Amino acid sequence: MAEFAELEAQDGVRMSWNIWPGTKTEANKCIVPTAVVYTPLKQLEVAVLPYSPLRCRSCRSTLNPFARADLVAKIWVCPLCFQRNHFPLHYAASLAEDNLPSELFPQCTTVEYGPPSSAPSGLSAPPSAPLQPPPVFLFVVDTCILEEEFGYLKTALTQAIALLSDGMSMVGLITFGTHVHVHELGFTHIPKSYVWKGSKEVTSKDQILDHLNFFIHNKSTMNAIPSVGVIGGEKDGLSAKSIGRFLLPASNCEFTFNLILEELQKDPWPVQADQRAARCTATALSVAAGLLGVCVPGSAARIMAFIGGPCTEGSGTIVSKYQSEPIRSHKDLNKDAAPYYHKAVKFYEGLAKQLVNQGHVLDLFACALDQVGVAEIKVAVERTGGLVVLSESFGHSVFKDSFKRVFEVGDYDLGLSFNGIFEVNCSKEVKIQGIIGPCASLDKNGALCSDTVVGQGKTTAWKMCGLDKATSICIFFNVVPKEVSGAGGQSTSNQFFFQFLTYYQHSSGQMRLRSTTLSRRWVDGPGSIEELAAGFDQEAAAVVLARLVSFKMETEDEFDAIRWLDRSLIHLSSRFGDYRKDEPSSFSFSSRFAIFPQFIFHLRRSQFVQVFNNSPDETAYFRMILNRENVSNSVVMVQPSLISYCFNAPPEPVLLDVASIAADRILLLDGYFTVVIFHGMTIAQWRNAGYQNQPEHQAFSQLLQAPRDDADSILKERFPVPRLVVCDQHGSQARFLLAKLNPSATYNSDVGPPPGGDIIFTDDVSFQTFMEHLQRLAVQS
Repeated sequence: MAEFAELEAQDGVRMSWNIWPGTKTEANKCIVPTAVVYTPLKQLEVAVLPYSPLRCRSCRSTLNPFARADLVAKIWVCPLCFQRNHFPLHYAASLAEDNLPSELFPQCTTVEYGPPSSAPSGLSAPPSAPLQPPPVFLFVVDTCILEEEFGYLKTALTQAIALLSDGMSMVGLITFGTHVHVHELGFTHIPKSYVWKGSKEVTSKDQILDHLNFFIHNKSTMNAIPSVGVIGGEKDGLSAKSIGRFLLPASNCEFTFNLILEELQKDPWPVQADQRAARCTATALSVAAGLLGVCVPGSAARIMAFIGGPCTEGSGTIVSKYQSEPIRSHKDLNKDAAPYYHKAVKFYEGLAKQLVNQGHVLDLFACALDQVGVAEIKVAVERTGGLVVLSESFGHSVFKDSFKRVFEVGDYDLGLSFNGIFEVNCSKEVKIQGIIGPCASLDKNGALCSDTVVGQGKTTAWKMCGLDKATSICIFFNVVPKEVSGAGGQSTSNQFFFQFLTYYQHSSGQMRLRSTTLSRRWVDGPGSIEELAAGFDQEAAAVVLARLVSFKMETEDEFDAIRWLDRSLIHLSSRFGDYRKDEPSSFSFSSRFAIFPQFIFHLRRSQFVQVFNNSPDETAYFRMILNRENVSNSVVMVQPSLISYCFNAPPEPVLLDVASIAADRILLLDGYFTVVIFHGMTIAQWRNAGYQNQPEHQAFSQLLQAPRDDADSILKERFPVPRLVVCDQHGSQARFLLAKLNPSATYNSDVGPPPGGDIIFTDDVSFQTFMEHLQRLAVQS
């Protein structure tokens, strides 16, 4: 798999199949979909070209290394549609074998265009768009939380404003409880806010304009109402002064913002002992979206929602105020016994559509011991490319460190970008089924769209309101029968192409275009199985199936995920395994497929498939993170990594098996959402005795510190920041490790564990039993 990682380092692309089947029938036999996991803004060693791209006049793809250039005739042939294009004058004037455009160099399969805001005089390069306005961060704060939680949240917001005040970013503040309060940061004399009734629906911009007094008929105080046109930002009638009442540069309003936070109190409305607080989350988010739509439509902006409990008021209600009625569970959703769920989801779908049209992002920071409605809000967060963090408290390191990372600048910054548009163009033998990931369809249907839809399909362009350098999307393709070459320049080779175009606003404010062009080939005929196997990427295939099975569980009624995964693996094994019929002992996999069954085994047991003991909010959170992360991180979610530390050997990876537990060993489990440092029984006893503090036991002190250092490095570079669990063998928190291990030794095993080992109290089958059944079913006639 090293060669696939190298390809990812070059272009940010991983494919389930790097050599594709030549016909639709062969593709169906391959079981695993032909899909691409692409990270549009992955940090690559790519030079930013200071001019606009040269595009094909037919398919609009950009000039790339696979284009055939005729230096005499000054033309280039697009490899995707075979259109002949003339080089413009500023290209053709200096075009020669020793002076080719950067886009034609073989190593420049990924290039980025970032034209300067204004070209110096005398240059013929096309002009570019000016720098965009600074990003806006609109904080939407829940006040129906405990005083202690409120204190933690105020501290975090104060730190965020301090970090933002170093740049040009603008901020706004909305608080909500029983009612919604829109705070006027531009009024510095006393804290001033506009109150919106929690049960009131926001249906139009006119409501926002009227309620927040954007236009007053007294011309001496404010601008008059324009007679015609849609109201939205400075270009459409609002003055900078009126917008500055609610949205100001952080450096200009830091004192006012902190003063409001200091005086901000918990929601004063009384709550009966047998009732929940009246929390109008949906109304607050509607007001926030309306405010941004009025003030900064089409500009970079994020709504950052901090929620500490379930919505009980307004359109997005997920549970009644009476505590005798429990919040919906997975069982309720399966039985359609959640009376508020579908209405709330419909509301957030409408909110997502509004935010996508405005180009704005919704980020969610949900911190509570109870559910807050992440399952319902998921559609709005995911379609706008928002960030999501789920924690049990605003004082927990998961929230505090993750929230701080959003605004920090340095080696581990997120590289937040805005207003992205992602387009796919490909050879006509390939059809686009859709995308599973943080984006929204732009409904740009065409000849390249497949009739089969996966995720957001029937389009070749998607909106990505928010994206960062780790955001990844999974694009599914469909293989169509190849046509016999004939007239019109149809290619006779087995090579095909696709190009990914990402147009986005860089964190510097510059609009950029990143273009990635790739080539792969078809295979067909009797010897194609060996070639297909040579191009199989086990890790990428596991991630593609994980995203696909999660999507199917959410969208298809009565979908049996375990059975679907098992049948897929059995059919894949039957096709690509080496065996003699009806002889299970003869079964074997080539190295290209050797660890794929392990991935499927752990995927079956993962939080993406097994919803038992997880709330709908937790399941939605896990799937949202899976759908936006790259292959390497997603594989860790499916099959965590386990590293052993002991006196006799350097740190080394060990099997994710209960047999890896030993009394004199420390284990470091990286499950992506949770990082566990597990001390064996003997190690824990020595530590409790304080041996690490004695000079003669420095080796033991270093042994204890090594996994902690490695854990800290994981926490530093990951977002959301994982939960760190430090536990001992036979301790209560050891369950975080045991739940992820292969149960090769259980309470009913014939052979007990070795001295210092452990067992797992479960009835789940072990990987060994799983493989025995797989081999038996794969070799059946």
